Amino acid sequence: QVQLVESGGGSVQAGGSLRLSCVAYGSTGSSNCMAWFRQAPGKEREGVAYISPGGNTYYAGSVKGRFTISQDSTKNTVYLQMNSLKPEDSATYYCMIRPGSSWCPSSQHAYNYWGQGTQVTVSS
Repeated sequence: QVQLVESGGGSVQAGGSLRLSCVAYGSTGSSNCMAWFRQAPGKEREGVAYISPGGNTYYAGSVKGRFTISQDSTKNTVYLQMNSLKPEDSATYYCMIRPGSSWCPSSQHAYNYWGQGTQVTVSS
């Protein structure tokens, strides 16, 4: 069983920055695809950023150049640095894990576990 715990959300003005953290507890193994998804009210959950076990990163077009995903394997932690935030970035952000996989699919349905989410609100 795996438990993911996100933190770091909050309220900022447009142009500001936030850093989200996600700690993975339990039997995660050493080779996992980690991802950040987000869901705004009335919208489907969408992938934002992905990082493979080898450290390859992938981003949604809407956040490329503004968001950075990284991981600290020694701490079982993945981060999402969000800069130049826009009001349309407002959503609940979820950390998700696909254990034992070097491939990071874009669909949320490919991920086995996710956290409770952390709210990000960006005001104009």
